[in-house]
Amino acid sequence: MTNSKLTNYLNGVFTPYDGVKSVSELKADLHSDLQERYRELKEEGMDDETAFKLTVESIGDIEQTILEVANLSRSLERQVVTNFSASNLADSDFAGVKAHKGQFKGSALHGSDFSGADLTGSSFKGSDVRQANFDGANLTDCNFSALDLTKASFEGATLVRTNFSKSGLDGVAFTGVRMTDVVLSMTDLRKVTFDNCLFDGVDFKYSDLSGQSFEGQTFIGVKFEKSALTEVSFKGATLKNVSFQPGFTLTKKYYRMIKTVNFDGATMDKLTYAHLKGMEANLSNVTVV
Repeated sequence: MTNSKLTNYLNGVFTPYDGVKSVSELKADLHSDLQERYRELKEEGMDDETAFKLTVESIGDIEQTILEVANLSRSLERQVVTNFSASNLADSDFAGVKAHKGQFKGSALHGSDFSGADLTGSSFKGSDVRQANFDGANLTDCNFSALDLTKASFEGATLVRTNFSKSGLDGVAFTGVRMTDVVLSMTDLRKVTFDNCLFDGVDFKYSDLSGQSFEGQTFIGVKFEKSALTEVSFKGATLKNVSFQPGFTLTKKYYRMIKTVNFDGATMDKLTYAHLKGMEANLSNVTVV
């Protein structure tokens, strides 16, 4: 015979977690065990109140245990929900969602809206993300390598350790963003718009930036090593600890290219200035700090 007081007690403790499968299973197991313990105490001659009290005390801090089980269950459920690899999701609405470590590999995401979403640690590798909207999204530690991002928008996005290497970025707009340790290597960036950006630790190695305008923008610890920089403009820009290493070369081709770069009105630290001066860059109107 079951004790209704114990049943009501468990119902009250578990009510906040109704619908969580693993918690429901825990409740069923615990209900059976507590009823058995109660019967044992009654058989030992204890009154109803004492038997109930000792039975409840025997399970310790059950609310903490339930919380831990519920959190684990919900975490596992989120992992299942955020796996969208190899899916046809063109023009989907993901605006404002939270999908940490989401998997969007090899998926059709053309025209999808991720504005304001928290996609920390997510991977879009090998996907079609043309014309997608990532405005205001948190893209920390996201992988956008080797995919098509043609005409995607990243206005005001959070870009920290975000990887765009080897991707198609024609028509992409990076507006009002701070790029921190972002990888933009081995990429054609000639048709990308960089407007009002701050580049901190960004890697542009082996990328084609020919004709690109970075006027008035800030570069800290940025690598342009072995990049194509013909006719690039850093007019009025700020450069600190920026590297333009050409790598091993038997010709003066890289040095001739550096001479085409516009540093008019730029501000730079002494090391960056000395490095460029040694490459015979035109630094006639540069401020050294």
